Amino acid sequence: MTRSMRFAFIGLLVISIGAAAYGLRSLRSSGTDMAASAQQFVSLLDTPQRQRATRAFDDLDRLKWHFIPLAERKGLQIKDMDAAQRKAAYSLLQAGLSQIGYYKARQIMSLEYILRELEKTRAGGPIRDPERYYFTIYGLPGPKGKWGWSAEGHHLSLNFVVDDGKVVSYTPSFLGSNPATVQQDIASAPSKGTRVLGREEDLGFELLAALDADQRKTAVIAAKAPHDVRGGGDAQPPNTPPAGLAAADMQPAQSKLLRSLLETYCGNMAADIGSARLAEIEQAGFDKVYFAWAGANHPGIGHYYRVQGPTFVLEFCNTQPDSAGNPANHVHTLWRDTRGDFGLHR
Repeated sequence: MTRSMRFAFIGLLVISIGAAAYGLRSLRSSGTDMAASAQQFVSLLDTPQRQRATRAFDDLDRLKWHFIPLAERKGLQIKDMDAAQRKAAYSLLQAGLSQIGYYKARQIMSLEYILRELEKTRAGGPIRDPERYYFTIYGLPGPKGKWGWSAEGHHLSLNFVVDDGKVVSYTPSFLGSNPATVQQDIASAPSKGTRVLGREEDLGFELLAALDADQRKTAVIAAKAPHDVRGGGDAQPPNTPPAGLAAADMQPAQSKLLRSLLETYCGNMAADIGSARLAEIEQAGFDKVYFAWAGANHPGIGHYYRVQGPTFVLEFCNTQPDSAGNPANHVHTLWRDTRGDFGLHR
């Protein structure tokens, strides 16, 4: 079996396991799982590590986030953990994500091997390291009270708030991929042809292609895609009205594609979190969800979409080249709560 076939097999196996486990996990509270995993993680840390990995819940650093390769971040990085501590940190990550979401997160980390190889002659460039991902606990994890946690590094930022055992906030939520499509085989990295966020991209193209000419005139908001998603690093999402084509003005097959797109993003999260996201969208009115597109209608040239409803805004952007110079091969995706991120609206 070739290396590419092994990665493909592993991917299919993880997806299959995720599908089987989704129903089982939906019977549990991810807040309970997070508390147990966070308590285990903190218990394994020595005093200096605990000082780096834990903060008060009202510490303003909780509202600081970004997906760019920063030189320093809050929290304790994987590189500075022993084997048991890493296992506990990954268990916490698994508590917040579905099996397929966890698989994507680990692949995003592994893409750093590719960036390291491609950029090894670049003097003064950012550090590319699959172990430069940081975990931070805010407050005291447990069944009562409010606490939170984050996992963050290049192209990954996940932020959660738990109140009395229930997850009440799960934004900002960022997943990115450089390269969007892996172009080369590099040891320890996802194999050539891998597209970590491929379904998120493909469904956007499918929905655009399903629109008729008049609908496209409404849905396409710009001939050129923006350089990036909006509000990266900001504590709150942009306060702008929705743009594009409303679900109320879509045909059944088109609105089904829109639902599939949203379900794909929600399916990256733990079962109860994803279900809560979808329920909030329905309760606020699915007809009030808007789909907007900017840029090219085919891969290889910059493209962007935004999906926005009363409770959320989702952005997908693929405009930047990858580190080998291939155009529009660098994806950013971002889900935010229009009512307020980090649980500030609760």
